[in-house]
Amino acid sequence: MLDKNAKIYVAGHHGLVGSAIWNNLLQRGYTNLAGRSHRELDLLDGVAVREFFDREQPDAVVLAAAHVGGIMANLQYRADFIWQNLQIQQNVIGESFRHGVQKLLFLGSTCIYPREAPQPMTEDCLLTSPLEYTNEPYAIAKIAGLKMCESFNIQYGTNYIAVMPTNLYGPNDNFHLENSHVLPAMIRKIHLARCLNEGDWDAVRKDISLRPVTISAEAAGKTSEEAAASFTSKGMEARAGKFIVDGTSSEADILNALAHYGITPDAVTLWGTGKPMREFLWSEEMADASVHVLLNVDFRDTYDTAAKNADGITEIRNCHINVGTGKEISIRDAAEKIIREIGFRGELRWDASKPDGTIRKLTDVTKLHRLGWHHRIEIDEGIHRLYQWYLKGICINHQTV
Repeated sequence: MLDKNAKIYVAGHHGLVGSAIWNNLLQRGYTNLAGRSHRELDLLDGVAVREFFDREQPDAVVLAAAHVGGIMANLQYRADFIWQNLQIQQNVIGESFRHGVQKLLFLGSTCIYPREAPQPMTEDCLLTSPLEYTNEPYAIAKIAGLKMCESFNIQYGTNYIAVMPTNLYGPNDNFHLENSHVLPAMIRKIHLARCLNEGDWDAVRKDISLRPVTISAEAAGKTSEEAAASFTSKGMEARAGKFIVDGTSSEADILNALAHYGITPDAVTLWGTGKPMREFLWSEEMADASVHVLLNVDFRDTYDTAAKNADGITEIRNCHINVGTGKEISIRDAAEKIIREIGFRGELRWDASKPDGTIRKLTDVTKLHRLGWHHRIEIDEGIHRLYQWYLKGICINHQTV
């Protein structure tokens, strides 16, 4: 157990999980927390990270910072996902070791498991068959991170624990239409479609004033000139090959931009078939599980007694911990729950020409339960909480827009 006065550095403390972990630590009486925004500390900059550790000398580290996104982003920016995540992990874990950090918690993802892994997925199915292609670079980076933790522990006797959360959602989620994860993306799309369906243009403009919609010519399958010709606003601005639509744009441009993401007054079109099954965990519960592991679990608790292989070598593997609910729901059923929550009266459509991703990703949480943690918030309550948080954010931020 860490002393209440221990200095804990939370990397990524403004993000979905990092902010929830920060708040959970505060609620438990850990107030000596260190955090830096991306503007204050670029975790891709190894020199800056080393200087930060030199100054702060943290006793414990939570590595919740990562370059993340949904299927579309993972397909389009494959190099960014592997390079940036490897660099972040190398810098933070490396400096944690150099500075003698007592405890480190590394956050990965269940996308580390093979596309056709047996369901539910146990920790032992890691590296047993090929990964899902759409997020392979990100998955490889996360596998490297957990293996870094495991290897430092084995060689140097450190106490670095890796947790692999299932699909997360909750306060401070990313609702960007191009690179958000599935639940927040569906909530925003269906919310905007409902507003269009009801002719509530004030609500539409509030939404995209807070989160402008971007379209790249490449994503639209057009040249820059063709994409520019699709818009009518004289004030339409192109930045780095992306066209920005915000609350000041014309109705025609807003409709055009939203239609690009499958959002119209009469229907919402989502990627794939809706058949894949997904497990969802409320981010504040992920934070509670993470802090529970940070405070109560040591490396020696994360694996069974090591056995020798045929060559007489003692193997210690798969020491990471799945964090989830152990329950799943289809993307289609989740979308229909969101439609009922939001009250959209239009049609739900599916674009089967787009990838589904992994068909099932259900975690086996036996190890987590053995270590003393269980989830409490079910999907219906979580969808309601997230939509209320989203609406509150639009109302609060619109006052300053």
